[in-house]
Amino acid sequence: MSTPRWSLSDRVIEALLRCAAFGALGVLVLVAAFIAREGMPIIVDEGPVALLARTRWSPTRGKFGLGAMLAGSAMVTAGALLLALPLGLACAITLAELASARMRTVLKPLLELLAGIPSVVFGWLGLSMVVPRIRDTSWLGGTGQSALAASVVLAIMILPTLASVSVDALEAVPASYRAGARALGATRWQSIRGVVVPAARSGIVAAIILALGRAVGETMAVIMVAGNAVRVPHSWLDPVRTLTANVALEMSYATGRHAQALFATAIVLFVVVLTLNALAGVVRGRSA
Repeated sequence: MSTPRWSLSDRVIEALLRCAAFGALGVLVLVAAFIAREGMPIIVDEGPVALLARTRWSPTRGKFGLGAMLAGSAMVTAGALLLALPLGLACAITLAELASARMRTVLKPLLELLAGIPSVVFGWLGLSMVVPRIRDTSWLGGTGQSALAASVVLAIMILPTLASVSVDALEAVPASYRAGARALGATRWQSIRGVVVPAARSGIVAAIILALGRAVGETMAVIMVAGNAVRVPHSWLDPVRTLTANVALEMSYATGRHAQALFATAIVLFVVVLTLNALAGVVRGRSA
């Protein structure tokens, strides 16, 4: 039996798709090259280790240390993950294993809709609801704008990513796994906890990594609730400045080495997010 030959329209569509794919890749390469060209000079002059380890950031005095912003980003991201992980897993298990088909058709689109809300809306909600609650809690103290407030807001923002990818991982587990567990006398919850979740572990890890990438790259909401103080935080109630907030707050007026330092900050962010996405792709590939 001969293989059908492609028509002219099929070849045109294939060529257009290839152009689109290589165009997207080309844009990524151009962005990376531009950021590297602008930020590498100060990395070479200061040294990458010194630039990342120093905690003093004072552009007017020629001090460009990213240590405080790295610590702030790490604290806010870790706090968001600690808050979002149990909620996201519980939501994913409910949607994939416990909810009825009618409930799933309603709840899953609502969850995905949450991911489409602009970050400035989450920032405004955090500024009007989360920050006052922290400030008015007497035993906590502080101004309310803190790493804790940023972690709460970010946890809500990364929840759809974490839950949606985890749902896909749980639904990919073959039905025979569940049937086998039930045949051996396991209850529904025992089969979920002992069979389904371990089988979907790789996909859940990929969801966590993707959520981390979203948290690291978030800017506007964090600016509105974190306090933006350039210092190493010692508690969750301290104001912090993240790497993304540092670029957004100062790029509009930066010149010379100050601008180069901000581009160096962008290089660090680019590398971190690219690494996290690559790890997620590897983990999901192993899961498949």
